[in-house]
Amino acid sequence: METSRNGSVCVAEREVRVRFAPSPTGFLHLGGLRTALYNFLFAKQHGGTFILRLEDTDRSRIVHGAAQDIEHTLEWAGIPPDESVSRGGVYGPYVQSERLSLYSAAATSLIESGHAYYCFCTNHRLELLKKEALRRGQTPRYDNRCRHLHADQVQENLAEGKPHAVRFRLHPEAEPFEDLVFGWTGHAVGEVEGDPVILKNDGFPTYHLANVVDDAHMHVSHVLRGAEWLTSTCKHLQLYRALHMTPPTYAHLPLLLNPDGTKLSKRQGDIYISHFRQQGALPEALLDLITNCGSGFNSNRIGRNLNELISEFNVSKIVTHSAVLDLSKLPEFNRVHLQQRIEDELQSRLLVDEVRNLLTLTYRDQIQEQEVLDHNYILRVLHMRKRHISSVKDLLSPMYSYLWLRPSVSRQQLEEMSSESHDIITHVMLVIKGCNGEYTPEFLTAELKLIAKKLKKTKYSSVMKLLRLALTGQQQGPSVGEIMVSLGEDEVCCRLQRILEE
Repeated sequence: METSRNGSVCVAEREVRVRFAPSPTGFLHLGGLRTALYNFLFAKQHGGTFILRLEDTDRSRIVHGAAQDIEHTLEWAGIPPDESVSRGGVYGPYVQSERLSLYSAAATSLIESGHAYYCFCTNHRLELLKKEALRRGQTPRYDNRCRHLHADQVQENLAEGKPHAVRFRLHPEAEPFEDLVFGWTGHAVGEVEGDPVILKNDGFPTYHLANVVDDAHMHVSHVLRGAEWLTSTCKHLQLYRALHMTPPTYAHLPLLLNPDGTKLSKRQGDIYISHFRQQGALPEALLDLITNCGSGFNSNRIGRNLNELISEFNVSKIVTHSAVLDLSKLPEFNRVHLQQRIEDELQSRLLVDEVRNLLTLTYRDQIQEQEVLDHNYILRVLHMRKRHISSVKDLLSPMYSYLWLRPSVSRQQLEEMSSESHDIITHVMLVIKGCNGEYTPEFLTAELKLIAKKLKKTKYSSVMKLLRLALTGQQQGPSVGEIMVSLGEDEVCCRLQRILEE
């Protein structure tokens, strides 16, 4: 791995292959999406391959449907894997539980070379060790007891069929390595930890063995993962050396924190991507937010699309301190990206279809005029409100019901506001009929001011309140000029005429 003069990482010596390897013990959340995104960006920037691998060796915690959710969510977010369970690939299977023979062979090889050993300690003994360490105020660790068993003791235990795991023999020296984010680092894990289990007594590997074997077999060139694995990397490098395999280049990503400084956790129900999808969040807004709050880009600005994220991503720009994720900013990010979709011809068509479906579900047979389901009508509403809504679902809120349902407003209500209400409505309708195609909020506002000047008893502000009530049935909302343009000339005249005819 080399660094160019401008500080960006040069990748030349190996084909870039990166992986996102979540455990299907839960649905995809923001932290996982950030890790997947950084891997995706790195792969696309270097013309490489992005792999989705499921690490399902913790059988007791697997959540039904989580594996499918993870891949579907990546596709929804616009960062689909190149190789995965559903897409296939030359290095499958892409589920660890279907690769058990690989881990068994690796464990056997390590035992034969003296780098690993059988451990016959019972769960009861291990629990006692843990309790005793905690009683003394120490960090629990395995005491490496089975490391010192004689060969004949091992054979006798195996012959008796005693349950056993396989542990890796850690050496006490640090295994220094150069991390693309944290620089040169090393941890003498053998001095502070007991020998780790690499193959459990049920035949399933632990993360330590499985990720090393899989990364080697899948020719993974770079591992971009959370900083919580930084210390464990020294363990993994010892495993690579013992297995005579070439390790990948590592880049450990800083943690995502809540504004109060706590770690982003799966236990927070509102950090799952499914939650944001239900709330109407756009995938590009989520990707923009989780990259904007951190580092790794030449510049940070709101409104970046995926192609811009790919071109601006720079591993050497990632800093070691944690990133604070402020979810209160998501509506603003969503508003900016929704506006970009509205202004894109193809995307706007999809938005119109989405709004039409939402209207049909929300109002069903309450809609009196089918024109409100017309493509051009919905598109006009989207353009008029694009700087004010964060989601198309906002248009289904009660404050916008006047756009889809005609309000029930009586002539008496308007006369209570102004005795000149009849004259106001009449003059407004004349303005509309004589606008000659100049039907804009600016034109209408100017004309309404002229009407107010001619009135004897009603101020301009009162004229606006009266018209807003007449057209929307509400006291607050967008400017009257915008309301009139959103509804369209015919609909405004229809609503005003109905009031006159009472």
